[in-house]
Amino acid sequence: MEELLRTNDVVALGYMSGLLDQAGILNMVADNQVSAIEGSIGAFPRRLMVAGDALAAARALLAEAGMGEYLPELPD
Repeated sequence: MEELLRTNDVVALGYMSGLLDQAGILNMVADNQVSAIEGSIGAFPRRLMVAGDALAAARALLAEAGMGEYLPELPD
């Protein structure tokens, strides 16, 4: 699994994970436990992880769905 994005926005994270699920792209949310330990104040972002071979497809899907603002810039 590779990191697709990090965010503190749990609503957007759930939405994006659902979009990936519907598209058949294997994904998981990492760092939920750390967030719970720190009291859910949003100090630690959660990571949305996808299978490495689906990274480009996942980025394209989220960008097309209007969630591009959550995607990190790709290095040149």
